[in-house]
Amino acid sequence: MKSRAILLAVSIAVTGCQTVAPPPALEQRIDEIIGSASAASTVAVAYLEPSTGRTLLRNADEPFHAASTMKVPVMLAIFEAIDRGELRLDQSIPVRNDFVSIFDGSRYSMLAEEDSDPALYELIGREATLEDLMTRMITRSSNLATNLLVDLVGAERIMTLMKSIGAEDIRVLRGVQDIKAYEAGMNNMVTAHGLMLVMQKLLEKEAVSASASGRMLDILLRQEFNRGIPAGLPSGVRVAHKTGSITGHSHDAGIVYPPDGDPYILVVLTRNVNPGLASSLIAEISRAVWESH
Repeated sequence: MKSRAILLAVSIAVTGCQTVAPPPALEQRIDEIIGSASAASTVAVAYLEPSTGRTLLRNADEPFHAASTMKVPVMLAIFEAIDRGELRLDQSIPVRNDFVSIFDGSRYSMLAEEDSDPALYELIGREATLEDLMTRMITRSSNLATNLLVDLVGAERIMTLMKSIGAEDIRVLRGVQDIKAYEAGMNNMVTAHGLMLVMQKLLEKEAVSASASGRMLDILLRQEFNRGIPAGLPSGVRVAHKTGSITGHSHDAGIVYPPDGDPYILVVLTRNVNPGLASSLIAEISRAVWESH
């Protein structure tokens, strides 16, 4: 197990609030859950309750392959372009399955059977609205929609936006399933702390604009994959979140809305955790945070 050092100094970059230590019992429980993973595993946790400043971080600056959590920064960049008047939610986007590798400029396509939203492939050669593609990218984690949107807005612009909100450690270089780039180590990367900052901006309606933040939260609340953070919560608790999984990695990052309390942010990233156990581990951490909230 890699270092589980906690980062709770008041000087850490959590915008808009001063950090407050969580209850010792929660710290102990989170450490126990992390410690239950194998010695080869790495688990990162970032928990923040903005209204109180309560913060718990474990391995929060450790870089992880982003998997599908990178789709949230893509969504922010799309909404920034909309706010600038460059794009419209109702505009039509040609649906194609032809992309360029950032490794060598060669072309590649994706397989419907390897995508969590195979229905979009039925529209190849036709058009879909920007709003539909963005919703599919988040709620169904559509890889085809993601690549169309990354091409539309550009990876450089996504990273520039991340830097502007203080999430410099989020790196979006490309779309998904660019195998040559993957094998060359040219990958999208995130940290738990970086994703926490993105979720904080959304929660506080400061991601692009208040209106854009509200629309993005509405999309995140419609997430269809709920075996991570939501699975550790009582039935019916609303969660605006995005999961991500790729070989050796399983993640979830989101905002939890207790019906009778202030919302909080939770990010859990895992590497080399048994795939059958990763979702359970994330749910267990979610349950521990909920019970101490």
